[in-house]
Amino acid sequence: MKIALITGVTGQDGSYLAELLLSKGYIVHGLIRRSSTFNTARIEHLYRDPHDSSRKLVLHYGDMTDGSRLASLITDISPDEIYNLAAQSHVRVSFDEPVFTGDVTGLGTIKILEAIRQTTKQVRFYQASSSEMFGDETAPQGLDTPFSPRSPYAAAKLYSHWVTKNYREAYDMFAVSGILFNHESPRRGETFLTRKVSRAVARISAGLENNLFLGNLEAKRDWGYAPDYVVAMWRMLQQDQPVDHVIGTGESSSVNSFVESCFSHAGLDYREYVKFDPRYLRPTEVEDLQASNAKSAKTLEMSSLVGVGVLSQVMVEEDIKKLQEPNHVDKPIGDLWRQETE
Repeated sequence: MKIALITGVTGQDGSYLAELLLSKGYIVHGLIRRSSTFNTARIEHLYRDPHDSSRKLVLHYGDMTDGSRLASLITDISPDEIYNLAAQSHVRVSFDEPVFTGDVTGLGTIKILEAIRQTTKQVRFYQASSSEMFGDETAPQGLDTPFSPRSPYAAAKLYSHWVTKNYREAYDMFAVSGILFNHESPRRGETFLTRKVSRAVARISAGLENNLFLGNLEAKRDWGYAPDYVVAMWRMLQQDQPVDHVIGTGESSSVNSFVESCFSHAGLDYREYVKFDPRYLRPTEVEDLQASNAKSAKTLEMSSLVGVGVLSQVMVEEDIKKLQEPNHVDKPIGDLWRQETE
């Protein structure tokens, strides 16, 4: 039975990856941050009481800034595979919290790599790299495209990406980076653009909101469906040789197009509800991200990914369904302190 450690297990990708690995018979260990409130909603359906001897998901308190804790956990767990998904992943907030973003999203990675290097077990390591690292380079972007990060988040991710490659070459480690383009789902955090839009559509349809305030509607992204992308992560660690890959649909759509699609699924005209708010603009914008992914799609058998049309429909329908659930507590869109325009 394989053993996997997932950092960021409570996030969107972490929860889908945990589901996937458990379905394949893994024992899954997840790293979670200690908080005065529960932050495990996305994995509650996977959780089993610690007294249950048959449980396959084990959670551990830890933090990406605490290298000694990460090292001791890796020694104790002795995983076959480690998936590093933890990050301060809010691009807009990274401008407000650049040092913290660097500590978690950048330096956290090398703490794990150092812990792996000092073990005797051959551990396979996956690093969650980001298309944001390409910045304003001309689309489509692939493995041969230069990097040009335009946010503290992207710069921190680029550090993690390069240090993963360095450890692979210097210490003969099976360490790979998956450069994933935007991937969304109903489990996306409510302060990220796609989920903000799908929630707003649901609330406007129910008469609970009148407007949706957004920033740059012209930015283009290669949007896919998160459950597809965790399959790519897993397949990358099953290859004979450690190779980095670019994962995306190969198509890009503007924020405006995504918004229009979401509203149309509810029979609404987005132009009647969407308003501009300059607070949601980034100091430096990334205009167009589109994956050049033909080689990776073939190698990992990822040629038929869910596109933005189906994705927007799934997200809107799920948020409408949630609003209709008894005892569901749903915050107004404007109550969220900081919104992401990704």
